[in-house]
Amino acid sequence: MPRRLDHLVICVRDLTQAALDWQTLGFNLTPTGVHPFGTSNRLAMFGNNFLELLAVTDAAAVPPAAPGQFSFGANNRDFLTAAEGMSMLALHSDDAHADAARFKANHIGAYAPFDFGRDAVLPGGGTARLEFSLAFATGSAMPGIAFFTCEQRHPPELFWKPQYQRHPNGALRVIEVVMSAPEPAAHRSFLEHLTESTAQLVPGRLTVGASGDRITVLGPAEMARRLPGLAGDTSPRFCAARLAVTDLDATRQVLKNNGATFEVAGAVLLIPPAVSHGLALEFVEQETM
Repeated sequence: MPRRLDHLVICVRDLTQAALDWQTLGFNLTPTGVHPFGTSNRLAMFGNNFLELLAVTDAAAVPPAAPGQFSFGANNRDFLTAAEGMSMLALHSDDAHADAARFKANHIGAYAPFDFGRDAVLPGGGTARLEFSLAFATGSAMPGIAFFTCEQRHPPELFWKPQYQRHPNGALRVIEVVMSAPEPAAHRSFLEHLTESTAQLVPGRLTVGASGDRITVLGPAEMARRLPGLAGDTSPRFCAARLAVTDLDATRQVLKNNGATFEVAGAVLLIPPAVSHGLALEFVEQETM
């Protein structure tokens, strides 16, 4: 089965300000989580995936990268030297250690699996210990961004909380990640190995993954058509996320009431990246996926 989207890492310089801005966009965020490797996060949690606002909050605790060792903290610290935005994409995993071996065999990531834990604040104010395993994949043709699979090694009910999964803007889940690249076809092999699925390629556009869990890579002309005003970069980057909502009119009203900046084009409500700390957000009604 193709891998499903697990979460998007959105790297920001000021986690407190970013959280306030995302709450203005109608997201209900979890309390701050602190990692043992120098970063902290707040999550917009959906049905079975989530958005992760992440900042480097303890530079001294960030471990350096080393041969065979991917440094999550260093990757995001270095990403922020250029801009805020989506730095990493995570896919769901049931066995990250097996994924790390598969990535090495397929030449998309010769990194040791990474196991860690952190405490999470529960809705009632208590804490629970969460344990994760990650397997990283990178490509020389995609500098500055990274991919990984994420295995949750704790009981699911400790992480997925209904109180955190309901959002004023009606967001239900992330259904697509949009990337820009000068030549989408150049990344076909990497993405097929990453997602364990077959890519579909047409001129200027590559798509991989199941419907509702899709990665789309757009060339310059397709980027200009779908996301006018968001020029593609000279190297591949994450530029937008599409989210399903229950009622687009209700989403529009919440954003209007909150004074948020947005645009509406047909069946899509667009939050420009300048408003959402570097990643454009497309809201569509669930039945239009």
